[in-house]
Amino acid sequence: MIYAAGAVCWRKKGDSVAVLVIHRTQRKDYSFPKGKVDPGELLPQTCVREVAEETGYSISLGAPVGVTDYALSNGQQKVVHYWAARVSNKTVKRSTFVANDEVDGLQWLSIKKARERLSYEPDKVILDNFESLWRQGALDTFSLVILRHAKALDPATFIGKDQTRPLSDRGRRQAQNIVPSLTAWEPKKLISSSSLRCRQTIEPVAHTMNKKVRFRDDISQHAYLEDRDEIAQLIAKRIDKRETTVICSHGPVIPEIIREIALATGTPHNSVLAAAASLETASFTVLHLDRKHPETGIVAIESHDSSV
Repeated sequence: MIYAAGAVCWRKKGDSVAVLVIHRTQRKDYSFPKGKVDPGELLPQTCVREVAEETGYSISLGAPVGVTDYALSNGQQKVVHYWAARVSNKTVKRSTFVANDEVDGLQWLSIKKARERLSYEPDKVILDNFESLWRQGALDTFSLVILRHAKALDPATFIGKDQTRPLSDRGRRQAQNIVPSLTAWEPKKLISSSSLRCRQTIEPVAHTMNKKVRFRDDISQHAYLEDRDEIAQLIAKRIDKRETTVICSHGPVIPEIIREIALATGTPHNSVLAAAASLETASFTVLHLDRKHPETGIVAIESHDSSV
């Protein structure tokens, strides 16, 4: 199985949108920018890297718009995950793209013209999904990224208060591994439990983005178990700010955080949300919300695991 990731890059064009289609030099076809996952990468990281390599555009991801699954000529199966990615006019002007042996042209087209130009049916299905989001008015999104801390030392053998329990060697590697994927959504705010294992998990992200972290006791496991619950207020504020935010917390607390997001957005709690709240160490769930009307429900949900 070959895994890959790509994006439907889009720009506002009056009351409509234009999407980016690339022309591949050797294949002489039209498609969306995409590429294979490199060893150790997570899919969101692959998407951002491949778009930059093929177009010169530095993007931040929006909501997922689907997955294609098809057989290659050699019999291998290829699975490609796609996201919507808004591209500003400033980003277009700063593009470093030069026609090359892989991609020799970039075309910004209407949805209708893009559908006519695309060479493959699976890409047209992705475009249909994208158009559906646009027609729902749910293309412009922000995200709440709920991150479980990386692997910590065994509580059964650790001597000291639980909130001072640090990451293990594997946990430190996990914390580094997830940085490029967490930054793929360009979070504006970083919030973390004050427990050491959460602090050590989010610090590599903060260092990479040159951002400060707001540490809170009320999303720490020890505080949650003592019923010091201010989670609803935290979530209400983050939604009101309409800014992409990473919130790093603990296994027992994360289901409550996601339940509060569902309540605040009018989203019925179901098995999808329950699964999204059941995270392994260094895994994260991304909940996409409509920037203009977040109260209309969660637009999309996705979860990712560390590759370490």
